[in-house]
Amino acid sequence: MTDTTEKAAFEAGAPALRAAAPAPAPRRARVWRLVTPWLFLLAPLALLITFTYAPIANMLAYSFTDWDGVSPELHYTGGENYREIFTREDLFQVFFVSGYYLAASAVQIAAALYFATVLSFNVRFRNFFKGVLFFPSLINSVAIAFVFLYFFQDGGTLDTVLGLFGYHTDHAWLGTPVSANLSLASVSVWRYMGMNFVLFLGAIQSIPGEVYEAAELDGANRWHQFRHIIAPGIKPVLTLTVILSVSGSLSAFEIPYIMTGGATGTETFVIQTVKLAFQFNKTGLASAAAVVLLLIILVVTWVQRRLVPDDRVDLV
Repeated sequence: MTDTTEKAAFEAGAPALRAAAPAPAPRRARVWRLVTPWLFLLAPLALLITFTYAPIANMLAYSFTDWDGVSPELHYTGGENYREIFTREDLFQVFFVSGYYLAASAVQIAAALYFATVLSFNVRFRNFFKGVLFFPSLINSVAIAFVFLYFFQDGGTLDTVLGLFGYHTDHAWLGTPVSANLSLASVSVWRYMGMNFVLFLGAIQSIPGEVYEAAELDGANRWHQFRHIIAPGIKPVLTLTVILSVSGSLSAFEIPYIMTGGATGTETFVIQTVKLAFQFNKTGLASAAAVVLLLIILVVTWVQRRLVPDDRVDLV
């Protein structure tokens, strides 16, 4: 068939193709199709702006003032609040307390990953151990704080258990900064490990079973399966867990506030912020502290994402 013949055949069939093509939707239908998703998003966006972004904007504005939280008058002070946070030793030392919780979060992630890996295989009583590990995540943080307050007190549960093994001590577990922070950090490990365990377990179980079978046929042991299958397969969840653990370590509040109230060198960044705002009536300074905490979390998250990019891993 020549080019002339093909062109003639195409021109002859063009009217039929135009007749078969669907007619464009009316303008009103196109407008409704464009507007409908935003109508569904209107209520969530209004709530998000009202209760999240608007308070953040107000907090940022208050951080440049000397507002006491009560007076209708406030005066602009520039960056004086931020200078005070980074120059006053009593305000800056709370960053070192966060180091205990950062170390505890590393232990927490490692333990959760270990138990999730072990219980993902066919282990006897694994459902029972899953429930035991996840149970602390179901308890309210306030209740946990009161339970461990009696656990660590002088002559309390911990001293009683140690006495059964012949180790008698009159050590005040919440009496010195080091032992108190270690005790509080250990409580946070027990409290939040179950949630990380569930996240890891779900990610591990989402890996196809055929991959494990192929690895076993090739002679891979459990360590090889963890290194080459589980670890790459759960990388996105592991990245998310690290981000949540770091932000949670920097913003620890309920457990140390109830157990010690920030005494004996256990005051965290959030406890300090609350005291500045509601005990010392320095809302402007407290707002600046909250902005600093938010910026630190954002920077840490950005650095972590740059160092460990979330690449897609295809195991099959």
